[in-house]
Amino acid sequence: PAASAPPESPTPAFQTPEKPAPEQPAFIFERAESLPASAPPLPEAKDSRVEDEEDAASERKSGRAAKVAWLLTVILLCIAGMMFYLKREEDLRLQKLEQVIELGKTGYSMIENRRWPEAARIFDQIEKLNPESSLLTEGRAKIAAGIAEEDSQFIGFLTGQAKASLEAKRWDEATAAARQVLDRFPNEKEATNLLKQIAEAKAIEADRLTLASAREMLQQRKWDGAIAAANKILASRPGDDDAEALLADATAARDKAAADVRKARELLGQARARDKGQFDQAIVDLLRQASLLSPDDPEIKAQLEKLASYARTIRVPGDFATPAEALAKARDRDRVIIAAGTWEGPLAVTAAIDLQGAGPDTTIIQCAAQDGSAVTLAAGAKGARVTGFSFRHESFDPGEERYSAALVRGVPVDFVDCRFQDASGHGLAVIEGGHAIVNRCRFADNGWNGVAASGPGTLLEVRQSESLRNFGHGIESWDGAAIILAANRCDDNSANGVHADNGGGSVTLEKNQFSGNREFGVVLSSAGSGRAT
Repeated sequence: PAASAPPESPTPAFQTPEKPAPEQPAFIFERAESLPASAPPLPEAKDSRVEDEEDAASERKSGRAAKVAWLLTVILLCIAGMMFYLKREEDLRLQKLEQVIELGKTGYSMIENRRWPEAARIFDQIEKLNPESSLLTEGRAKIAAGIAEEDSQFIGFLTGQAKASLEAKRWDEATAAARQVLDRFPNEKEATNLLKQIAEAKAIEADRLTLASAREMLQQRKWDGAIAAANKILASRPGDDDAEALLADATAARDKAAADVRKARELLGQARARDKGQFDQAIVDLLRQASLLSPDDPEIKAQLEKLASYARTIRVPGDFATPAEALAKARDRDRVIIAAGTWEGPLAVTAAIDLQGAGPDTTIIQCAAQDGSAVTLAAGAKGARVTGFSFRHESFDPGEERYSAALVRGVPVDFVDCRFQDASGHGLAVIEGGHAIVNRCRFADNGWNGVAASGPGTLLEVRQSESLRNFGHGIESWDGAAIILAANRCDDNSANGVHADNGGGSVTLEKNQFSGNREFGVVLSSAGSGRAT
């Protein structure tokens, strides 16, 4: 049955009317009436405050869930970001690794091609990409080793070139090579020492040339020039043995020359006193001796010319076309004058004549090596005198028996101011008891000895002469020959300066000089007597 409504209460005018209770739907009541009596009661309606609290709790739970969800989202985003970052870093690392590997390959290629600056720049790039890369240490070590090796090769090559040029006396080339080293390596010790050696060698060579020039002046009797040259060397190299020896020789030679001039004037006076207007061999001997002592004295020369007018004078060309024709007609005491020119030999002197040339630079007697000696003085030429010639071969004979440029066989002769050079055999050979007195002559570049004397009774006297660059000895004697050598120079011969194996023959050596001979300056194997000073 329907419930009746409760009675209404009067409502004061000043109060807010209460909200009427909601009406229950009719179906609820109808349903309730139909339910059995044993059915449980329906739950009572909840209080609104409870609902509010439940709503608040639900909201709090929802807020916490949202916060958790947000936090989880942030965490997931961080994890994703971290993974992205790590992946990106790994990609960058792998990319750098690939770059380092490629740069390493390029760098090692540059090292193999010895392109050090490019290689160094590449390894600098590697260092920027990966400072801890093992390629850096190894690559830079290879660069340093390669540069050091290249520098060593550079230094070794140029210093070797400088040394070779120094030994060959090519001073400018040696200096340039050493300078190249010092331009790159200013403190390189070997190149610095080489420059010092070059300077010393140049000074020594300059002194050697000065000495050679001074010796030439000594041979030319230019005493003052030789003394000045020796003093110049001693000013820069005090105590130099060669310069002191040269100075002593030049001073002694000058003093001796002054004494010789006095002696020559004395002999000239004797010759003039004996002159009766006709040929006199004693006067000839006096004047020849005077001429040897003072060869430039014009009065002695004039007296010789006067004496020659007492004898016959034969001129070539003029009286005869060739020297051979003139010698064939010459007699004792004739004077045969050969003009400047190159004349063909071989020539034979068989009379005691005075054979004169225009000087060794201009009057040359030559012949083929296989034809014999350019000049031979043999029987009949006793007392002949030869001045002012060069004797030489115009070819070379490699046989075991070689002719000399000049040959003296069994007669006494004099040679003055002559040259004996380029002979296939000896420059001058004296044999079979011949006597040769040689003054102011030169023996050079001969196939055997410069001068040779052999056989019992043979005498070779050489003064103020030089024997240079001969393939054998400068001067040699053997088999009983005797030699007198004074004030000579024997240099740069392939064997000895002087070799004497005379047996019973005597050996006299006075004030000779020896330099640059391949074996020894002097070798005295045997002699019957003699002295060496």
